[in-house]
Amino acid sequence: MANLLPGENVFWTVDPTFELPLRISNDPKSPASKAPFTVIEAFKKTVKQYPRQTAMKIKRDGKWLKWSYSRYFKQCRQFGAALVKVGLQPFQGVAIIGFNSPEWFIADFGTIFAGGIVGGIYTTNGPEACHYVADHCEARVIVVENEIHLNKFLQVLDRLPNVQCIVQYTGEPPKDTPVKVYGWKEFLDLGKGVEQKAEVDRRMSAQKPGNCCTLIYTSGTTGSPKAVMLSHDNLTWTASVCSDIFGVKTADEVAVSYLPLSHIAAQMMDVHAPMMKAGTVVFADPSALRGSLVVTLQEARPTLMMGVPRVWEKIEEKMKDIGRQNTGVKKMIGDWAKDVGLRGSYAKIKGDSLPWGWWLADTMVYSKVRANLGLDRCRVKLTGAAPIKMQTLEYFMSLDMGLLEMYGLSETAGPQTVNLPGVGNNRVGTVGRSLPGIETKISSVGEICCRGRNTFMGYMKNKKSTSKDFDDEGFFHTGDLGKMSDGFLSITGRIKELIITAGGENVPPVLIEDKIKTEMPGISNAMVVGDRKKYLACLISLKTEPDEAGDPTDVLTPAALEMLAAAGSKAKNLKEALADPLIYDFIDAGIAAVNETATSRAQRVSKWAFLEKDFSISEGDLTPTMKLKRSKVTTKYESLINKVYNDEIVRPTGIRAKL
Repeated sequence: MANLLPGENVFWTVDPTFELPLRISNDPKSPASKAPFTVIEAFKKTVKQYPRQTAMKIKRDGKWLKWSYSRYFKQCRQFGAALVKVGLQPFQGVAIIGFNSPEWFIADFGTIFAGGIVGGIYTTNGPEACHYVADHCEARVIVVENEIHLNKFLQVLDRLPNVQCIVQYTGEPPKDTPVKVYGWKEFLDLGKGVEQKAEVDRRMSAQKPGNCCTLIYTSGTTGSPKAVMLSHDNLTWTASVCSDIFGVKTADEVAVSYLPLSHIAAQMMDVHAPMMKAGTVVFADPSALRGSLVVTLQEARPTLMMGVPRVWEKIEEKMKDIGRQNTGVKKMIGDWAKDVGLRGSYAKIKGDSLPWGWWLADTMVYSKVRANLGLDRCRVKLTGAAPIKMQTLEYFMSLDMGLLEMYGLSETAGPQTVNLPGVGNNRVGTVGRSLPGIETKISSVGEICCRGRNTFMGYMKNKKSTSKDFDDEGFFHTGDLGKMSDGFLSITGRIKELIITAGGENVPPVLIEDKIKTEMPGISNAMVVGDRKKYLACLISLKTEPDEAGDPTDVLTPAALEMLAAAGSKAKNLKEALADPLIYDFIDAGIAAVNETATSRAQRVSKWAFLEKDFSISEGDLTPTMKLKRSKVTTKYESLINKVYNDEIVRPTGIRAKL
């Protein structure tokens, strides 16, 4: 005990085998007083009550395949028994990589049933990033979707001594490999033995709500990913409370699974919350974020949907592109309806009367748009994981499709604060109020701090970071900056992203970047730089269409083309745009307009430069959830940034780039 740090094994731990005390409230009226239970107990209860309810659906070869809750549970138990057969011990790691599928879910729950701990891996990760997670969680078994992901591990297998076997759940696994690679059915068949099933049942019964249930690896924007340990109670309590506040109806909800399952948002929205309420999960096609998501939405007609800002922005851009084709009376009706929609949406939030024409606009426009998007049954539309532009929020409000912005982290098992439907429960431009039963406060330096039953156990094997991020009262310090008004939280930046100018002023770059992108919608990314400099500068990229791999191309999006047209440019692709002086003048004017709103002279952007290629996940500029890896981008473009500050950037006209 002498080696324990303050709060260790009370508020936090770094040992996945330790049963951490639960944060149960003594106030019977508080949701924090709910009786704790494990993920396994929740699953058993659902199966007992709704054995025939459809749990999962996926379209393969043009046909829908379905899993009832009874079949789902049996296959999870069988997968767990197979893990026992190959030697997995309690609290040992299993790494999973692949696009969202029933097999991902079954491997996840199967590991939990067997007492193991899952480490999900982003499908965009290369071999070294895959090695990091598998090595860190000491994975004994690795589950991969196909040969592409299998090959990532085969390249680094000599540095993964703990791996006993690999399971490939689609395609035919190769035979000549350093370790045994099982096909899906072949592996499940290992779990048919009576002894293994009995051992799985014993392990299922032995687990406690305070035990570690799963690992979520952080996106690693400022360094190596940390393994966030979430307990059974973190997951079941959060899923239960979210179901309550959103009015989730048992055995009557549908969700579409497409966000990365290695991220907490997808784990909560797709895996745990639906399971607890006997909901149905419909799996999207792997090309979802490249355009096919709407097709799945139209087929599934979800009742709940979570999207990161880029997803909603893509839908917005597509709808605006369609809207540009309207002329005459049709355009007039659309513009009128959106005006009524925006005013009406604000009126609903305030509890005021709806404007004249609301019902007519709904009949003629809003209902048709929702149906075309497959969102006609969608009661709750959430956005989170990154900041969203006010322009996008108000665009969806203008079509009576208000998005509810929320805030949370892997460390808070997903949601910490959220806007809710109903009068007085949503303040547009904020990320809402705390979930009932948990605490959110702002420290003396403006940092957002959290405490409650959704707060994680600690970072596995990382005592230094864990002890630093928890204070003596058990509050987790998020590293995010914010302010609160009437309980509604607004995010103002991140401590590690603050730019400290040569004059010593702290500048939150995200707020400036969002203003630039709002002022000029054809801009995809704007990254403000200027640490220890006399003034701020900005790197700018235009919006381009992605290729099949999701990487940026030279093809401009409709939003970028519209902005170019507004600048008087006739450029049709990125190369032509970067060579046109008119677009430079246009962006000068846009940044000048943003500078007019600056709270101080230090927050004005003085220079900027174009990037010849947009940021991407594959090149390490962005995390899989589209967060900017600011330090990596700064290093990558160090030469360009130096040219900006040395006044060496020359425009197509030969004039140096100064504002």
